[in-house]
Amino acid sequence: MIAGSRILITGAARGIGAALARRLHEHGARLALAGIERDELAATAADCGDAPALSCDVSERDQVDAAVEQAVEQLGGLDVVVANAGVAAQLPIVGGNPEIFERTIAVNLLGAYYTLRAAGAHIAHPGGYALAISSLAAAVHPPLLGAYCASKAGVEAMADALRIELASSGARVGVAYFAELETDMTRRGFGTQAAQKLVVQRGPLGRVAPLKVGIDAIERGIDRRARHVVAPRWVGPVLPIRMGVQRLVDRVAARNLDPVLEIAREENAPLTTPQPHA
Repeated sequence: MIAGSRILITGAARGIGAALARRLHEHGARLALAGIERDELAATAADCGDAPALSCDVSERDQVDAAVEQAVEQLGGLDVVVANAGVAAQLPIVGGNPEIFERTIAVNLLGAYYTLRAAGAHIAHPGGYALAISSLAAAVHPPLLGAYCASKAGVEAMADALRIELASSGARVGVAYFAELETDMTRRGFGTQAAQKLVVQRGPLGRVAPLKVGIDAIERGIDRRARHVVAPRWVGPVLPIRMGVQRLVDRVAARNLDPVLEIAREENAPLTTPQPHA
């Protein structure tokens, strides 16, 4: 169900979005790509048979509406939307920069809402599919990632509600849960002094998996119009026992955490993708 499918991907300039676009193009999908980094987006689009490259800040509802309409016009309709655009930054809840929290919510949660809202009517048909890229962080919440966790938990909840609302149309809705994948976001997000000290305490949950693992999972998910997409595979069993895993994270991450928080407050790390409003 990928060959010939008309697919819109947000956040397609780099990382998961760009790699997914190239994979789906290889398998015959017809793509429209949205993003804020114009040069990188253009390069991805060129690799995908000169797919439409739509400049779009997903935190701006008017821009998302326009991008979806352009995608529908140029593709002749829409079968799949992948709400992928996202940012991250380490942020202590107390003493961190509130603008980082606000922008994370604006891009990750409101951006996903604007995308699913605008594309929903177009994919609301048998065979239609929306995939919201959430995260393991929607289920398990370590320190310094409060903003990211809050945004991705919201994405999960919203997609679950949308699944029910679109059921009568025959369309399906999936949620993707990833642990850390080898992307620019991960490298930038965990390249800080505080993050490096914290990763040592996180054990298996802090291991970075190859990006290919995530792209393989998304490809399977789109092909099957899956309810859940997980990568690596061990993420799947964690989701049903999230409350117990959280208690373990609480205990492990609290060890010697105060110095890490002080470092994070001093670093004041920026978001992993430069923003138009910055």
